[in-house]
Amino acid sequence: MGTLKKNLITPSRTLAFSFIVLIFIGSLLLTLPQTTVDGKGLRLLDAMFTATSAVCITGLVVVDTGTTFTGLGQLIILTLIQIGGLGVMTFTTFIAILLGKKVSYRERMYLQEALNSDSLQGIVKLARAVLIVTILIETVGTLILSVRFVPEMGWEKGLYYSVFHSISAFNNAGFDLFGNFSSLTGHVDDGMINLTMAGLIFLGGLGFAVLMEIYTLARERKSWRSLSLHAKCVLLMSGALIVGGTGLIFLFENGNALASFDWGNKWLAAFFQSVAPRSAGLNSLNLSELYPATLLVIIVLMYIGASPGSTGGGIKTTVFATLILSVVSTFKRSEEINFMGRCLPRSLIKKSIALVFVSSILILIVTIILLFSEKTDLLTALFEATSAFSTVGLSLGLTPALSDVGKITVMLAMFAGRVGPLTLVFALTQDQLNGSGGIRYPEGKIMIG
Repeated sequence: MGTLKKNLITPSRTLAFSFIVLIFIGSLLLTLPQTTVDGKGLRLLDAMFTATSAVCITGLVVVDTGTTFTGLGQLIILTLIQIGGLGVMTFTTFIAILLGKKVSYRERMYLQEALNSDSLQGIVKLARAVLIVTILIETVGTLILSVRFVPEMGWEKGLYYSVFHSISAFNNAGFDLFGNFSSLTGHVDDGMINLTMAGLIFLGGLGFAVLMEIYTLARERKSWRSLSLHAKCVLLMSGALIVGGTGLIFLFENGNALASFDWGNKWLAAFFQSVAPRSAGLNSLNLSELYPATLLVIIVLMYIGASPGSTGGGIKTTVFATLILSVVSTFKRSEEINFMGRCLPRSLIKKSIALVFVSSILILIVTIILLFSEKTDLLTALFEATSAFSTVGLSLGLTPALSDVGKITVMLAMFAGRVGPLTLVFALTQDQLNGSGGIRYPEGKIMIG
């Protein structure tokens, strides 16, 4: 019985359960009358949807955050975003450290799963560094945003808005307080706000391990070459996606959504709209006015998402890079998959393919359900499904009008996107089951292409 219980209580299951518990608590709190302006509280399903979106750091909302919730309701949402972004295990472990408690081996395994680390060595130190770096970056973001918000709104409201949006952006959550589902469309020409928010989104999407490496690199004044292969891959892919996305959005929308802007603001809006879909869910352009070609580019950016071990979702930049390298290797008729003087293991390719396949199937299923339940068009349903699964939070306006079936479907997609890929990667990195008996079957061939 003890062995069975040990097998059932795995780090991946504990991680998933911790998110469920947090969502449940958040849902109950958001049904309280004190959390909404009308004094009625949210109905349970809407409260569950909002809590799921906050804990899974997505940003899709069925009610407007800025006009529906009181200060207490917004504070609950902000707390769910912060804990959800850091990870319940990371947050609780740090509290245990502050209280002077020793972190057990099992708790270290939970941390390893939560931080997507490949080693237990130094995992507690990494968790502590993650929280410190998070607080530092969010504080800097708050100070910069307050330069704009405080003169505009006054000290109390301006500082509150700065804190809320700094935390939301760094955790790639996509929640905002500007009201009427407007996001940053009212500040599309404000360089300070857009660049600060884009910087927070970018840093949050790099992954804590990469942030630690960059910090060490700067502190010890080392060269780019001293970065790990993972960090180089993340930075190169992130940069390429931002540059490529900015160029395509500018090209497609220059005579449409960007037509009324001056040259500088055109590039600013295109840049922000290229950074945000990677998992943040904030938008400075009215998405309903964009061309279908632009929306398709945004869908691709959402699908790829951020990087491993970050606050973002999607299939991850490293998985996308691995698939590209695999295709290039096939075209070259090479048996090895090389990157920056290193040969990538075939197991990595298998895991990447499995992750992309499962993610694509889940998005397809959600799209089909939304097409049936909401009677909407294909592009809108696909956009919403990708946004939910990749924990982005962008919407073409479908989410606030979702039926109960649609809400439940999108909730499950957000949860799967936040927890599912992590659980899948963990499962795929386990040793083969002993049932194979070490048997190697004769090689067989099937036709491809």
